[in-house]
Amino acid sequence: MVDFLYNLLVVLHFLGLASLIGGALVQMRTAGGERVINMAMLHGALTQVVSGLLLVAMQEMADSLDIDPNHGRIGVKLVVALVVTVLAWINRSRSSIPDGLYYLIFGLSVGNVIVAVFW
Repeated sequence: MVDFLYNLLVVLHFLGLASLIGGALVQMRTAGGERVINMAMLHGALTQVVSGLLLVAMQEMADSLDIDPNHGRIGVKLVVALVVTVLAWINRSRSSIPDGLYYLIFGLSVGNVIVAVFW
């Protein structure tokens, strides 16, 4: 049962990632157009933070998972995810965001995936 719940959280974490990066990617080809923080990006970022925290909590508490979390990596990923979430939250109601902010959010999101895979 614990394994099923953990795997379900992993799926939710991946769906949050897909929503966040997918929401940004659909605006990539907007040449000269206005980019926004769409709901896919905002909800994806929130899903990433909440599901990530729950995953770490399960890793710490459930001995049956036999996972020893890397606290350094988790700390870096949490800080980056919180920065992305706060930037998305603050700018969610703007009619457009600067390209620099868009690329910062996109770059941090992709960077978080790189940290997850290669660290």
